[in-house]
Amino acid sequence: MSFPVLSAFPRRVVVFNATGTYAARQIAAMREAGTGFIGGIALGRGGGTLDGLPIFDRLSDIAEQPDAAILYTPPDGTLDAIRLCAAARIPAIVAAAEYVPLHDSLRAAQEARAAGSWLVGPNTLGLCMPGEGLLGSVSPAFCAPGPVALIGRSGTLTLATARLLTRAGLGQRIAIHIGGDAVIGRNPHDYLDALAQDERTKAVLYCGEIGGDKEYALAEALPRFPKPVVATLVGRHAPADRQMGHAGALIGSDRESAAAKLAALREAGAHTAATPYDAIEILKRVIPG
Repeated sequence: MSFPVLSAFPRRVVVFNATGTYAARQIAAMREAGTGFIGGIALGRGGGTLDGLPIFDRLSDIAEQPDAAILYTPPDGTLDAIRLCAAARIPAIVAAAEYVPLHDSLRAAQEARAAGSWLVGPNTLGLCMPGEGLLGSVSPAFCAPGPVALIGRSGTLTLATARLLTRAGLGQRIAIHIGGDAVIGRNPHDYLDALAQDERTKAVLYCGEIGGDKEYALAEALPRFPKPVVATLVGRHAPADRQMGHAGALIGSDRESAAAKLAALREAGAHTAATPYDAIEILKRVIPG
C-alpha cells in the first residue's frame, strides 16, 4: 500500500474553493512552506488569478495533471469534489471540511479508494512534511525534519505533539492529522502499512482517542510493522455516551474507552504512554541509533 506523499511530495497541487478567505490564507502559508500550486477551482471565477494563482472554473480546465488536491469546499459539496478528484486519478486528496454528512463520507472514502486515491480527512488539518511541504494547516513552525512519523486523530493534539517533539529534539518524517470524523478516507492501520517500507521513518508516534474501533484495526496491523510504535490516547477520563470534541470521540461501550484501547495496543506490541510527554521519553529510548 503506497501513501503517495512519502515517495515524492506533491508539486502540482490544486485547491478547490480557492477564493474563500480561509483558503486564501492557507494557500499563502503552504506556499511559504514550499508547496507548489498549479491552480485553484472556483466556479464563475475562471480566467482570473489570486495572488498569482491561476483560477479555473473546473478541474478539467487545468492542463497539467495534479498530484494532490486540497478541498476547502463546504460540507455538502465535499462528496462531489472528492468524486471529481477520484475520477481524475489525483493521488492525494485532503478534505478539510467538518460536518460532512456521514453517508457522503462513506461514499467518498469508498470511491477514492476504488480510484487509487489516498483521501486524508474529512475534518482534517492535513499534513506537514518538514522541510519539503505542507498540505493543509499543520503549522511548519511546530515541526522539524527527523525520523518520527506522527499520526493523530485529533487536530489539536497533533499540533501540540508536533511542537513537543520538536522541542525535545525529535524531528518528524511527517506529521499527519488523519481526520476527526468517525468515517475518514484512510484509517490509522492504513498509514502504518504505508510507513512500513519507508526508510526515513524510524519510529511511529500514534495519538489516538476514545470512540470507534480504529485502534483495534491498528493493533491488528502492529505485528507486521517492523519499527517501534508508541501510542498514547486522550480521553482517559471521558464519561461514556457523551461526545467529546468531534464526531469520532464518543465512548459507546467499554471497548471504546481509552483504557481498553491502550490495553489492546500494548498487547499487540506497541509501547503505550499516558501522555504525549511520556510518549516522547519512550521514543528517545526506542528510536534506533
